[in-house]
Amino acid sequence: METYEAAKEIAKTLLSRKARDIVLIDIAEKSAFADFFVNCTAGSDRQMDALKSYVEETAFKLGLEEKGIEGREGSGWILMDYGDVIVNIFTGETRDRYALDKIWGDCKVERVEE
Repeated sequence: METYEAAKEIAKTLLSRKARDIVLIDIAEKSAFADFFVNCTAGSDRQMDALKSYVEETAFKLGLEEKGIEGREGSGWILMDYGDVIVNIFTGETRDRYALDKIWGDCKVERVEE
């Protein structure tokens, strides 16, 4: 499966599970470590944990190899590394603080909406 399609499937999973403000950021031309970020916002720590589980399930079905998962309870950010696709699940406050969307703002950004 192409990297874009995998990132898009993960984004669709997040959308179906009520994540907010989902974006795909194509970082391939600017980064040596990945091709796409999938960023989203969760409404609570509990939702973050649930979204993490759904992403793990989707990634497994897609045959993506998990390279690592970072983020402690209460940190407001879970980073899931699947090689060319990196998933960032944030609380709203943490997403605003780190502003990854703005840092990578010169890359192609695709909003994922219903």
